[in-house]
Amino acid sequence: MGDGTSLSYPARGATSPDTPLWPASPPGYRRYEKTVTLGHSDGTWAAARDAVVRWEVKRRSGFSVAPADGGGLRVRSGGRYTITAGPGRFSVREPVEVVAVVETANRCGFAYGTRWGHPVSGEEAFVVHRDDDGRVLLTLRSLTRAAPAGPWRYLFPVLLLVQLGVRARYLRALR
Repeated sequence: MGDGTSLSYPARGATSPDTPLWPASPPGYRRYEKTVTLGHSDGTWAAARDAVVRWEVKRRSGFSVAPADGGGLRVRSGGRYTITAGPGRFSVREPVEVVAVVETANRCGFAYGTRWGHPVSGEEAFVVHRDDDGRVLLTLRSLTRAAPAGPWRYLFPVLLLVQLGVRARYLRALR
């Protein structure tokens, strides 16, 4: 079992947020990728870049995000955060670590990996990018499997259903 601070999976960076074409994934994960158009203007690009690096996809989807390592809210490679879902006593805390950050002229985003204690195991990436026509897009990538240990492991089928609704919110979050 993990020590509560390390990643709960071995495939660090497997969602490859820096690449337009996602290479093959490690076996044993449910792979998901979806891209939506956000707009076409420089203003849309600037707002989307700023929003994605401040966790706005998660926050606008109903989650709270707090630095767990004394750092700020802006994503940074190696930064540790606690994502919280749900209200009060019924909230679920999800420990994560940012495993990759990309910031280029036409691509900006990050990937975070699950740490021990997270309800699932794997990685998720949020990337905004511009194509040659100036279209601004948001791409969501994720690799998911059951948590390697703990009570959440037995609820994995239910968590997959919840994940469907959450992904729909992610894809609307920056529009």
